[in-house]
Amino acid sequence: MSAVTTAIAPTGTGATTLREGAFGHATGLSCRECGHAIALGPHYACPECFGPLEIAYDFPAVTREQIEAGPANIWRYKALLPVPADIEQSPNMEPGFTRLLKAGNLGRELGIDNLWVKDDSTNPTHSFKDRVVACALSAAREFGSKVFACPSTGNLANAVAAAGARAGIKTVVFIPSNLERAKQVNSAVYTDSLVAVDGNYDDVNKLASEIAGEEDGWAFVNVNVRPYYAEGSKTLGYEIAEQLGWRLPDQIVIPVASGSQLTKVDKAFQELIKLGLVEDKPYKVFGAQATGCSPVSVAYKAGTDAIRPVKPDTIAKSLAIGNPADGIYVLDICRRTGGAVEDITDEQVREGILLLARTEGIFTETAGGTTVGVLKKLVETGQLDTSLETVVINTGMGLKTLDAVADSVGPAATIAPSYAVFAATGLAD
Repeated sequence: MSAVTTAIAPTGTGATTLREGAFGHATGLSCRECGHAIALGPHYACPECFGPLEIAYDFPAVTREQIEAGPANIWRYKALLPVPADIEQSPNMEPGFTRLLKAGNLGRELGIDNLWVKDDSTNPTHSFKDRVVACALSAAREFGSKVFACPSTGNLANAVAAAGARAGIKTVVFIPSNLERAKQVNSAVYTDSLVAVDGNYDDVNKLASEIAGEEDGWAFVNVNVRPYYAEGSKTLGYEIAEQLGWRLPDQIVIPVASGSQLTKVDKAFQELIKLGLVEDKPYKVFGAQATGCSPVSVAYKAGTDAIRPVKPDTIAKSLAIGNPADGIYVLDICRRTGGAVEDITDEQVREGILLLARTEGIFTETAGGTTVGVLKKLVETGQLDTSLETVVINTGMGLKTLDAVADSVGPAATIAPSYAVFAATGLAD
């Protein structure tokens, strides 16, 4: 990589000179559709065909030992991310390296011989979004952005607001006005610039895109710095492989909102193979959606590449993106690997939350309930091989979506402080 890279800055600010190594081993941006290449900068759409842009790299030789010697967070993989070598010196939330739990109880309940849960609810703001935001924050800092912002279905707003506070940069986060109260509070404690928008996520995202086009120096993590932001999801794939003893799982079930997480986990697996860090082997990728917002699942079942946008109507609000940007790539990956995309009802989402909590002691939010519920459905329909090693991803903490299960749980009995009364309940049997 040359000592200096020129990036085209946001509207009206002219060109910006980036410091040497600002984006690590990233060499530029490349269009997923036509392959057109441009310099690193705050861009997300190809100037030739308007296709999505992705980070291109020239990776060095990387060993398992080098990675294992790194910090116990996502920066152990910094050589594979668009971040500088000195990333640890910048104030950030240091997310990642969350636990991978052997889910024997859940596996026995579902009849899966070898099941693991990747539990990302233990990240700093209790969702996987801390990973992607950390990479976006690095990009915003290198571009000299003055505002750190996002449109969000909740978890992203929490992560952006907290990361901005930690980094000392102004944050403005936009959410649908009907978002779960807990997620609103989880953002508002970190920033006084939480904006509730009347409409669904797609309406909020459209507004964010308009603001990004009009305001100079705003880094919208999932809009104009999206290529850098999305790379953070690769660390889920890296960690799963490392925690399994440097091997890929046979099957993995991943929730689908925009579809970015699923595509990046697959990208991570492919990069690990190319770098010789894991053995090249077949693996199946499965996507999970709630029926009330399941445009990718509908397209998969119809055998088409055309994803028809929908108006979300589901309790799984963190997955409620009716026009998923990476939906077509989810279809490609699931079909290529022999996986599938499946959906379940809101009631099955609730059942999935309780199933994970009561078998493995993990309280997941509605997105995780969707993933566990879809895992159960995949077993019941014979789409998932129960004899193969399987990983299911829990993306967030259930305390953020209490309303989803509040009416389904409660005291088994309300009694007087008397042993005789307690014995009469039958709970001691």
